[in-house]
Amino acid sequence: MSKIYVLDTSVLIQSPSALNCFEDNTIVLTVSVLEELDVLKSAEGEKGANARQVIRYLENLRSSGNLVDGVALPGGGTLRLELNYKDVEIHQSFADAKNDNRILRVCLGLKNDGAPPIIVTRDIMLRIKAQVLGIASEDFSTEQVSCIEGQYTGRIDVYAPDDKLTGFKIKKKGLSADFLYTVNGQAQNLPVQLVANQFVTIQSELSKKKTLLGRFDGQTVVALESLEERPFGVKPRNAGQRFLQEALMKDADNAPLVIVKGPAGTAKTFYALAVGLHKLLGEEERKYRRILITRPHTQFDDDIGFLPGSEQEKIAPLLRPIMDNLEILVDRDEKLRYRDEGELRGKINELFDREIITAEAMNFIRGRSITHTWLIIDEAQNLTPKQAKGIITRAGKGTKIILLGDPNQIDHPLLDERTNGLSYASEKMKDSALCWQITMKVDECERSKLSGDASARM
Repeated sequence: MSKIYVLDTSVLIQSPSALNCFEDNTIVLTVSVLEELDVLKSAEGEKGANARQVIRYLENLRSSGNLVDGVALPGGGTLRLELNYKDVEIHQSFADAKNDNRILRVCLGLKNDGAPPIIVTRDIMLRIKAQVLGIASEDFSTEQVSCIEGQYTGRIDVYAPDDKLTGFKIKKKGLSADFLYTVNGQAQNLPVQLVANQFVTIQSELSKKKTLLGRFDGQTVVALESLEERPFGVKPRNAGQRFLQEALMKDADNAPLVIVKGPAGTAKTFYALAVGLHKLLGEEERKYRRILITRPHTQFDDDIGFLPGSEQEKIAPLLRPIMDNLEILVDRDEKLRYRDEGELRGKINELFDREIITAEAMNFIRGRSITHTWLIIDEAQNLTPKQAKGIITRAGKGTKIILLGDPNQIDHPLLDERTNGLSYASEKMKDSALCWQITMKVDECERSKLSGDASARM
């Protein structure tokens, strides 16, 4: 049975292709949505670009028919504009002029006429209002991935026969996944299904103290190659950091994309900077031109064109977390590090003055082809899926992209743990031979005892 979906503007702004995602059903747009798109088309950044894309698509549909009567969509179903139901009464506490309430009025009118619709919106408050009025509502689920507990972590803990670990450790022989298993609540051995580049913690079935680390290369589990490396003087302190170091130390030809998820304090940004500096300053053959850093920030990305100053002056406030990590990296002596703040600041400024490290706003990366660059996207949980795709597809020859973030700390008003670009990229790139992933654990927090305790408790 065909359904009627009434789309809110938030869906179209997040995913301009949403009109083609409802199969053989009817999509209804209200005049208020058209008015909001008209206002947003002049906006800076992704909002404006997406609004313009939707408007152009609507124009193509208009040229093939009357949108008020309904136009067939290329992927099936129809789209129509609803001009009626202006006088339908809704709850008196809902303001008449508010766009959300104008959408609700149309939905209530359709319901009263025997054609109950479903509101599709990213706006939680609109879904709550719809429930008050007895109108069905849904989130836009096409770009949603699993809940955070079911998302890919890039790592797995397994058991193996003790005799199989000898060859793996001493002779560096690959270990077949056929010998690996997990144990469920009933103490039953369950075989494991590994995916390309998944990291593996292997424990002997005879001793809890005998544990080895490896990576599934698509055929067998192989030993890590970078365990003895100390990029920019940094030593990994736990299994997660050893996996992270392995992924980052691989060159861009073998590991052009690294996705790192995890709570604050697990050294995601710190390690990405450390290995990047090692690659530019610590190796004889310099494979990267620079370290390029960017961080999504919803309000800032929209307003950057109106802020005073140069690009670097505009984005300086967003780089404070980067500076904090660089303070530790450029001076490893904890006792003397802050004795001369001017000297410390001078060391960091030199990295930027020599363009070893550069920083750019997210808007300025769109449409470019970035080559031979160590590209760090910090706080990537605030990316939309479209932004994540846009950044990953910007990678030119010799560029390594590192997405870092915590899906539990999202600032974007229309994103959550299932719809943010970091989680979306993680799930879509799972099992890609070109993507290496690792999710850091709460107990791998190394910032401070308080940071680790707060991450676990809060």
